[in-house]
Amino acid sequence: MPSFSLFTPSMASENWENDDEFELVNDDGFVYKRRKKSPLDPTLSAAPKIPDPVVEKKNRLERKKRALIKIKEKYEKEIQQWELLSNTFKSMQQNVETQQETTITDPPDPPATSSDPTCSPLVDQLLAQVEAQEAVIGNISKLCDVVEAFCDAQEEKIKQSVLDLPIWAHAPSDLISSLCED
Repeated sequence: MPSFSLFTPSMASENWENDDEFELVNDDGFVYKRRKKSPLDPTLSAAPKIPDPVVEKKNRLERKKRALIKIKEKYEKEIQQWELLSNTFKSMQQNVETQQETTITDPPDPPATSSDPTCSPLVDQLLAQVEAQEAVIGNISKLCDVVEAFCDAQEEKIKQSVLDLPIWAHAPSDLISSLCED
């Protein structure tokens, strides 16, 4: 037959008299006492090793080198994109200049009456000018589309870098409470 002992307040004071052996633990608002782990406890890890300054310096230099290489590659890509846009714009300007030179070298004939058959060269020349202007406008429109796509990509990168910040990993209530703290 099992024997039961009666718990008395004097027993409780005997068990908790040596407070040096216990520590208070706050586990998400649930506070309790537990025995302190002894320094000879094998479950505790050994003291952290002191890092070698030479190895640390080497690792720091390697990290710095990788970061600089990454930045260099990023800027090289951007420079290539801007060079492409610049070259496209220059070629469009050259096309416009050559078309303007051809129209200047071929001065328009004096206006003739509509019944005169000599109006057709003037109409052809004006039609050619309008077609050249249309081509220039089309090229500028394409260039604007490329620039807009580039800007959209940059904007998405910036947005993503903001969204990747570690602050967004917390709940909104945590953010508000941390902002309200002194």
